[in-house]
Amino acid sequence: MTEKLTMAGSRLPDFAAEIRVLVGEGAKRPPVNDWHPERVGEIDIRIAKDGVWFYQNNPMERESIVKLFSGILRKDENEYFLVTPVEKMKVVVEDVPFVVCMMDVEGEGKDQKIYFSTNVGDAFLLSEAHALTVKYNAKKEPSPYVLVRDKLHALISRQVYYELAEFAVDASDGEEGEVFGVWSDGGFFSL
Repeated sequence: MTEKLTMAGSRLPDFAAEIRVLVGEGAKRPPVNDWHPERVGEIDIRIAKDGVWFYQNNPMERESIVKLFSGILRKDENEYFLVTPVEKMKVVVEDVPFVVCMMDVEGEGKDQKIYFSTNVGDAFLLSEAHALTVKYNAKKEPSPYVLVRDKLHALISRQVYYELAEFAVDASDGEEGEVFGVWSDGGFFSL
């Protein structure tokens, strides 16, 4: 069964209430990858490239709802869904769903640890499990991304990228030119 939910206010509040019950106050992230509901549809939610969530083309102003929905977001193939045990609703994501908006650095050199946090409250250590990648557009401009969880990535904001660049070092062996990047959790991540 596929349905499109578009009536203003008629379905979104019920969907949010279901999620609150599943997530609970202070609970761990729900096991969305284990849920495979039969009821599949679409909901008029879009996540813009800058991390702003929209419902029916209006910015979602309640941060608590955005954080709640981000906890049940899942990526299947190249599509994104809000998933509960009873329904799976497709949403539109312009680039990636999250944006890294803050970073913190502990230590220095190869012992350095870099911590990121996103616009929806995820916090994690730049590491092998949360690897950094850089993609280039047609103009050769970099777009740095980091894996947040499962198949969900965050774009590193320009401000954070500039902060990160301050910790960049040349890790080349001198034979193939310069290789700039940062150390974190014992790993080297190229910028």
